[in-house]
Amino acid sequence: MALFNESTLEQAIMELFEMQGYTHKMGEQLHKNLAEVLLLEDIAAYLKTSYPGITPGEMDRVVWSLKAVQSMDVYEENVRVFRMLTEGFAIKRDDPSQPDYWIRMIDFENPGKNEFKIVNQVEIVEVCNRRPDAIIYINGIPVVVMEFKTAVKTNCTIKDAYTQLTVRYRKDIPTLFRYNAFIVISDGAQNKFGTLFTPYEYFYAWNRQEPDDEKPAEGLNSLFTMVKGLFKKERLLAVIKDFVFFPDSSTKEEKIVCRYPQFYAAKLLYENILEHCAIGDGKGGTYFGATGCGKSLAMLFLSRMLMRSPKLGSPTILLITDRSDLDDQLSGQFIKAKKFIGDEVIEQVDSREDLKKKLQGRASGGVFLTTIQKFSEDINLLSDRSNIICISDEAHRTQTNLNESTTISFDEDGVATAIKKTYGFAQYLHQSLPKAIYVGFTGTPVDSTIEVFGGVIDRYTMVDSVNDGITVRIVYEGRAAKVLADNEKLKAIDEYYDKCEEQGSTEEQINKSKTDVATLEAILADPKRMQAIAEDFIAHYENRVNEGATVCGKAMIVCASRRIAFDLYKRIVALRPDWIEKLPCAPGETITEEEKKTLIPIERIKMVMTANKDDEIEMAKLLGNKADMREWAVQFKEPRSNFKIVIVVDMWLTGFDVPCLDSMYIDKPIQKHTLIQTISRVNRVCPGKEKGLVVDYIGFKKRMNAALKQYGGHQGPDAQVDSFEDPTEGVEELIKIVRDEVESLESIMHGYDHSRFFSNSPLEQLECLNGAANYAISYEGRKNLFMAHAKRMRQAFNMCSGSEEFTKTERDKVVFFSAVRAIVFKMTKSDAPDVEEMNIRVRQLMHEALESNGVEEVVKIIENTHGDLDIFDPKHLERIDQIKLPNIRLKMLERLLKQQISELGKVNKVKSVLFMERLNNLLKEYNDRSDDAVFAAQVMKAVTDGITSLIQEVASEKDNLPEGIDTYEEKAFFDILKSVSDAMKFNYPGDKMVEISKEIKKTIADKSQYTDCFKRDDIKNEMAFDIIVILSRYGYPPVGENYDEVYKKVIEQAENFKKNT
Repeated sequence: MALFNESTLEQAIMELFEMQGYTHKMGEQLHKNLAEVLLLEDIAAYLKTSYPGITPGEMDRVVWSLKAVQSMDVYEENVRVFRMLTEGFAIKRDDPSQPDYWIRMIDFENPGKNEFKIVNQVEIVEVCNRRPDAIIYINGIPVVVMEFKTAVKTNCTIKDAYTQLTVRYRKDIPTLFRYNAFIVISDGAQNKFGTLFTPYEYFYAWNRQEPDDEKPAEGLNSLFTMVKGLFKKERLLAVIKDFVFFPDSSTKEEKIVCRYPQFYAAKLLYENILEHCAIGDGKGGTYFGATGCGKSLAMLFLSRMLMRSPKLGSPTILLITDRSDLDDQLSGQFIKAKKFIGDEVIEQVDSREDLKKKLQGRASGGVFLTTIQKFSEDINLLSDRSNIICISDEAHRTQTNLNESTTISFDEDGVATAIKKTYGFAQYLHQSLPKAIYVGFTGTPVDSTIEVFGGVIDRYTMVDSVNDGITVRIVYEGRAAKVLADNEKLKAIDEYYDKCEEQGSTEEQINKSKTDVATLEAILADPKRMQAIAEDFIAHYENRVNEGATVCGKAMIVCASRRIAFDLYKRIVALRPDWIEKLPCAPGETITEEEKKTLIPIERIKMVMTANKDDEIEMAKLLGNKADMREWAVQFKEPRSNFKIVIVVDMWLTGFDVPCLDSMYIDKPIQKHTLIQTISRVNRVCPGKEKGLVVDYIGFKKRMNAALKQYGGHQGPDAQVDSFEDPTEGVEELIKIVRDEVESLESIMHGYDHSRFFSNSPLEQLECLNGAANYAISYEGRKNLFMAHAKRMRQAFNMCSGSEEFTKTERDKVVFFSAVRAIVFKMTKSDAPDVEEMNIRVRQLMHEALESNGVEEVVKIIENTHGDLDIFDPKHLERIDQIKLPNIRLKMLERLLKQQISELGKVNKVKSVLFMERLNNLLKEYNDRSDDAVFAAQVMKAVTDGITSLIQEVASEKDNLPEGIDTYEEKAFFDILKSVSDAMKFNYPGDKMVEISKEIKKTIADKSQYTDCFKRDDIKNEMAFDIIVILSRYGYPPVGENYDEVYKKVIEQAENFKKNT
């Protein structure tokens, strides 16, 4: 039976597409030039059908327009040509009296009039000959490129397919991607799509075939779901037409294709808006999308569909948020989307009066962005047009109150003196725009949301988002008991929550009760409690950083009031005064010249909240102004910035995305949708981030579970909160894994006494670490086993490091084995280290140990990636010779020699190859040694002595110049001539070879003054002629006139020398 390989997967996928009505062809069946990426026959057939009477000359002009190149940049060409495909383009008629044809190469309105074809193994020749696994053509236009890998080989992943498409194919067959909508990478089990310019981390699966499917597809079923869902003909056309976004201007290659929840949300809302426009009730519908799932992009896609809808006649769109920072964020995105939406008027609104002016005299069109608060000035009519569509972001918070309230003022005698009517924000809005259609986007819908905007048209929950990898799971850790003076206070806070629930569902209503808030604040602001939180936070935070459990140390502390926030800030700073030193990056780190342009000197910890006129002077100085806060926001989003910890009360809890933020400490009474919005700050995807941690200092777990059941997508009374894990409920299994792995590691290291590590002497700890690493790498099998178990231990410990179930001894063992693993990794890593391994951080103890006894210099040699050390310095050999452990000494010598040979090869390629061969022979002798201890020791000594001798030989190579040779560059060419004479077994005078070497060096130097000398055939041909003339004049080689071998090696050396010097 044949293996399930790439070819088998490819055949299966072709059959799936045939079942969808696509025409399948093999690349070899196409009648086309190998350099051609379009199917010209299909283009001609489509044009004849869609444009009856079109002439051959006019069809040629269509093809010429499609092929015309205006830029050599792949991204710029994709932007331009893709707009031609979605918007259409004009061509002149043969008859000048006839109006121009407006050509649409894809008929989006009539799917049946298009020819859908999938072709596998299409050979394309451009820079290089490449053969993509599959290309989807619509009417002869290559709109989708697919690459497959086998699912049954663990060392072959869809990441390889991604690299193949985005690096190799982009470079070698760039013309193919001028027309591209998106690319697909698949191994059958994992099937993802994105654009050619999308980072790999943001490729996603299409996990629902239809919007009402109950469960997303998984595994091999996801392949069927993608083909039947995304590649359903009508749906593929819709995605290409309205769901591929290029910003009008961008400093980077920015192109976005929708994810399936965004597609279904926009499509279903669009259809519902059309239906309710006819009804006239103004209820466009509510979309319930989990925080972090990309609702703003769904709004953008919806706005394009609405603005371009012939049934709506170019409506006016009003985008409404409830915070100015959200308004700015949304405006930034929409203002760069004028071409995409199809309207040149996209503006922010300064006030209600400003909006009134913008709407006056406007019968259609325009996109305006504002905050709901701007409608509270009065309820007078702004416009009675029915083709105005109001889209509300975070619609649950402030845009649902339709009530009217009356306030009566009385004098001292109880006589009414004034009556004032006030309205909810929604009422102001609806009175101002009575015939508008209202659409609500929310991550946490409440009943009043549906009352204002209409029923939930589509939903995408926290569980869905985590399952799809769009957000990361959130882990809960309760620490309230550690900072409360006694259980009575915990009970008091819990009773406060109960009272809140009785009073109403929103925090805004609850906070009106000043007595309750004052009572709660008295509990929370207790000095002993505040000191306990400060101390616990520092210990918990530093523990996470030291144990590598956080991506880059970003943390947010949420406090109940400004006074409490300031108090906590002062207590933390008193314990860690160095945290307010202004640095561009964390202490001990260095930044590049490019990073210096964006990273400013800043404190590690800051408070962020709006200033108040009653703030005391010290507090006012810390808070800064609006410009300061904008800069702080930028710095907090920078992973490498020194700004790591922020203390907030209300700011930055909504609409503020920091992907690298993975720790949140909450000491504020919040519940329901506000709680979900707050904890979702840590669920954003970021490279290296597996989870977001929420630490509870106030005891909100019961409210959290209730909120997750209501808003998180957890159905039924016994639903499990999969996207929000509580380690107190699942930590037992993780602790068991850690303990089991530690036991396995101790078994693997049986025979080595590591008890000295647990002494208080740094020197003994260092010697123990080095000894353990030496023992672990003494045999390949032991090393691999040790590294695998240590990795699993580390991963499990990261998930439960906050548990107090671990004893001090157990924690020390985890630190010990982690440190040994890090040392072994550094000694044995290749020149292309694994990303996951590079992100490992070990405890500070190991770093301190490595700085002792000269080992720091050895590590510098290992990690000399920037070339800032003289690797030929003989002192390195002296330092390595001080290492008593033979396996470690050998690894250090091997690493040093490889770096020396690599450096030598930049000037003399021939010699570097010879030296590397000799090193490999020595290492083979070492790896082939027997298990006999005495013999193994003899081999170890012989190999170590051999490598040491080779290091000395390499180091002296540059000084050993033959007589008459002045520079090592000349010697490089001399060595080529010598190696050829040895290989061809002829004798040639050494003094003559010296003269030839000098002339060749001079010739190469003259020609290589041009930066592109080795890319230009004219210069290379001239160089070849000059070298052949020199060799011929000196009669080299004397056997025949075959100069190919000499010339080939000379040119290789010349190119190598030019590249590296």
